[in-house]
Amino acid sequence: MGNFEDVVKSRRSAMKFVPGADITEQELSDMFSLAKFAPSAFNLQHTHYVVVQDPEIKNKLHEAANKQFKVLTSSAVLIVLGHTKAYEDVGAIHEGLLNLGVMSKQEYDMTVESVLSFYRERGEAFQREEAIRNASLSAMLFMLIAKDRGWDTCPMIGFDPGAVAAALKLPETYVPALMITIGKEDSSSQRPRGYRKPVGEFVSYDTF
Repeated sequence: MGNFEDVVKSRRSAMKFVPGADITEQELSDMFSLAKFAPSAFNLQHTHYVVVQDPEIKNKLHEAANKQFKVLTSSAVLIVLGHTKAYEDVGAIHEGLLNLGVMSKQEYDMTVESVLSFYRERGEAFQREEAIRNASLSAMLFMLIAKDRGWDTCPMIGFDPGAVAAALKLPETYVPALMITIGKEDSSSQRPRGYRKPVGEFVSYDTF
């Protein structure tokens, strides 16, 4: 596609996929290599993706997602996870800047301590919100990248997170933020795009 405005306007949530459209690991890897540039708080990179193509595991996700048919016909199902304890990796994340001399040891120590304090003081509910918030930023960028490369996606929240966690053997510190199905859309029965509010209805300046 190439033109960003065209990509944004043509991205739709695909309700139906053409069965049998294979997507390679290399194609997915190329997209993830761009998605990694999504912003994240303190560069903690909270997001982890689980790519599911195995039919047996896909069937489990189909059950967990209230038997939504697009899960079965998609080329892959992506579970977008947020790491609730990502802040604990702040030292390792910033070590490279320290080693390169971009940060002094004092700046490094202050950054590590301030980030750890920031998350610990706000508690588990905030840590969970942050995991979902940052994973969502990454997921949106991924969907735009996918569209630019000719793939269609559908972000999904209609699933049982406990069943997904069990099917994928997720660690307790990772929360499923959303599910993304990816494939080639079957647009034969595509409905017109849903109503979008005019800018004046959802943008305020200076005060609400």
